[in-house]
Amino acid sequence: MITLRDALGRSSARWLGGDGLLAWWGRSLAAWLPRAWRSTLGMDRGRLLLHAPAVDPALPPDAVDALQLRLQDSEGLRDVGRIPILPGGAADEDPLASVLAPALADLPRWLLLPAATVLRRRLVLPAAAAERLRDVVGFEIERQTPFAADAVAFDARILDRRESDGQLDVELVVVPRTTLDGQLAAIGPLAANLAGIDVAAGDAPLGVNLLAVALRRQQHDPWRLWNRVLVAIGLLALAAMLWQMLDNRRAAADALQRTTDQRAAAARSVSLQRQRLVDLVEGRAFLDRARSGRPTSVEILDELSRRLPDNTYLEKLSIENDHLLLIGLSGEASALVGRLEGSKLWRAPALTGAVQPDPRTGRDRFTLTADLALTPAARKESSNATGQ
Repeated sequence: MITLRDALGRSSARWLGGDGLLAWWGRSLAAWLPRAWRSTLGMDRGRLLLHAPAVDPALPPDAVDALQLRLQDSEGLRDVGRIPILPGGAADEDPLASVLAPALADLPRWLLLPAATVLRRRLVLPAAAAERLRDVVGFEIERQTPFAADAVAFDARILDRRESDGQLDVELVVVPRTTLDGQLAAIGPLAANLAGIDVAAGDAPLGVNLLAVALRRQQHDPWRLWNRVLVAIGLLALAAMLWQMLDNRRAAADALQRTTDQRAAAARSVSLQRQRLVDLVEGRAFLDRARSGRPTSVEILDELSRRLPDNTYLEKLSIENDHLLLIGLSGEASALVGRLEGSKLWRAPALTGAVQPDPRTGRDRFTLTADLALTPAARKESSNATGQ
């Protein structure tokens, strides 16, 4: 039964593994960089191939006295040279470190077997077998080869993915352990530092690894630390950039808010001034309408001076809204109403209260009222002002 943990592990392997989508994407991006940059960043270090000739079982292992060294990278295969194999060397000695440049000596080392030493079989497997290809083909060894599974070293590679039925064309590569042990014994102390064992297939290696996982030597990548430092710096730079963008957006928002507040305050000030101006204009218009519809004080005084007799003088003259009030002394108090009637400036003059004689002057004290003659518009404005 497949557990959730297994499913997640397979999914992550599919995406992050050596043949996963992210790995393919990274290799595709790296291909756009110049080769010098890729070498500097450790993206195209390549591998060093130890091309061993076929070993005759009838001869002793030390019959192989030299190895052909070839460098494989994105530019292809290039011959580096031949080195002699000194028999009897210590297992912890590295013969290549003294004859190769450090850049080449630090590359992963792969033993390249002759094509005649391995057995290759083509298989058709379901697409699901790609996730655990090596385990699946391990059950096919005894059916496809004359060897037992524990007597050989094997690996498999995917040749094609069929679009028609979704199945995989797979090639099984098998080498007898006796043959492999003979090849490893032939290269002496170099066998202890191998990262893998591939097979020569024409001009290029086959692309398999016949070396057991426990025996594979992991070469130290001198740029691994620098790559991690660069990744950390890149992440910090990205975080700083995002923080700066956020800070810029906040500063822009604050500046926009301040500008909006200033413009809103200016708009409120303009609106207040406009309202004051409107009120002033309306008040002036109200006063103009009120003045144009009622007689002026000068006109009233002139009209009174012409209509009142000479023996009459006023103690008080009051004009309140549309009412006229006269208080004074006159020798002809009872005749004042008749004298004031018929004026265009007021109407309905009348004495208020009784006429009282004044013993000091010998005249009669009177109080007289009248309504000013207003136009309809002035009367309406006066009514509105009284109501307010």
